[in-house]
Amino acid sequence: MSEIRYNRLQDSYVIIAPERMRRPDYMSWSKEEESSSICPFCEGKESMTPNEIFSIRDKGSFADEKGWLTRVVPNLFKAVQIEAPYQLKNEGTNKVWDGFGAHEIIIDTPKHLSSISELSSEDIFNWLKTIQARVSDLRNDKRIAYISIFKNQGQSAGATQAHPHTQLIGLPIVPKEIARKYERMYHYYMDSGRALMDDIIDEEKREGERVIRETDSFIAFCPFASEYPFEVIITSNNLSAEIDKIEDEKLEELSNLLKELFATMNLQLGNFDFNMSLSVSPMQKYFYIDTNINHKSTICRFEMRIIPSIYRHGGFELSTSTMINPVEPEYCAKLLRSSFEKI
Repeated sequence: MSEIRYNRLQDSYVIIAPERMRRPDYMSWSKEEESSSICPFCEGKESMTPNEIFSIRDKGSFADEKGWLTRVVPNLFKAVQIEAPYQLKNEGTNKVWDGFGAHEIIIDTPKHLSSISELSSEDIFNWLKTIQARVSDLRNDKRIAYISIFKNQGQSAGATQAHPHTQLIGLPIVPKEIARKYERMYHYYMDSGRALMDDIIDEEKREGERVIRETDSFIAFCPFASEYPFEVIITSNNLSAEIDKIEDEKLEELSNLLKELFATMNLQLGNFDFNMSLSVSPMQKYFYIDTNINHKSTICRFEMRIIPSIYRHGGFELSTSTMINPVEPEYCAKLLRSSFEKI
């Protein structure tokens, strides 16, 4: 029997409908692998990308040459660009920003791999350190109000390059859905004296059904109102809200958790396509409630969201913004927990 569940984090409803599993397009995409010989993100192809902004490198190597472990370059097909004027224009009843912002590609590894599960814990640690460095640097640019960090892996997840990479977009505005989310978290804290994510974590631990893995500092679980099959949230136990504030020891812990988690997901889903996002809370007061942004470390928690691309949404979801998920999150978590014993 289906259920309509409320998503407290997103302030939305999700329909959990196992009957939809019978749809013929479930998990039906084929994969096409791009050859590493023409991949601009592979080591030795540095001339095929714009000049690097940042890299983690072997000692003695030089920018835009071989010897890197991670590499950050401007996106060649920018949605926004740092060179554009930082200017808001009023055109009649319309408000228009010039296309100012940062759009960067983080090349996760010099290796042309087909799955993030093939990365070592050290590779994942370097990837997270690179994200930390870019967020910390862009935080100093007072024109940037919000940073979106996301990864698309596989064609059905919207990736246009097979080589493992991550995108970062910094904007002069805070998207409305993000602002509303943090405002809800602020009001929840003012009403209860606790962070919303802390209460969600406590409830997940009490019930136990949807928890996949817990470490000293992090917990991975399938959210109660999962919008997608095998959706996973990783969040922190009373750590900073910001990725760039997490200490190296905790970052190593997170790297190991991600390595194990993707190995278990691969056991259940094969070499699956997915979208991943990392939360960065809004940065500038003038795009946010002053008292709210001053409480970020109290009301927010670090959060990663992994969404496998194994089910197509259709017209109902687009027209109502209400997702239908054909797989119960309790069942997904049970399968993933069992897979930890096999890795």
